[in-house]
Amino acid sequence: MLGWALTFFILAIVAAAFGFGGIAGASAAIAQVLFVIFLVLTVIAFIVRAIQGRPVV
Repeated sequence: MLGWALTFFILAIVAAAFGFGGIAGASAAIAQVLFVIFLVLTVIAFIVRAIQGRPVV
């Protein structure tokens, strides 16, 4: 999922460089949502592993 967030972020940067405001804004919004979802899932995974007694790293 982090890969998708980075893909949309790069798409937003490229679109912004060419002046496509709508595409850049939409891509940036999608990248932000995917990044937040990735962070939440990462924190949940760390908590679950800690509860199960496994080392986090």
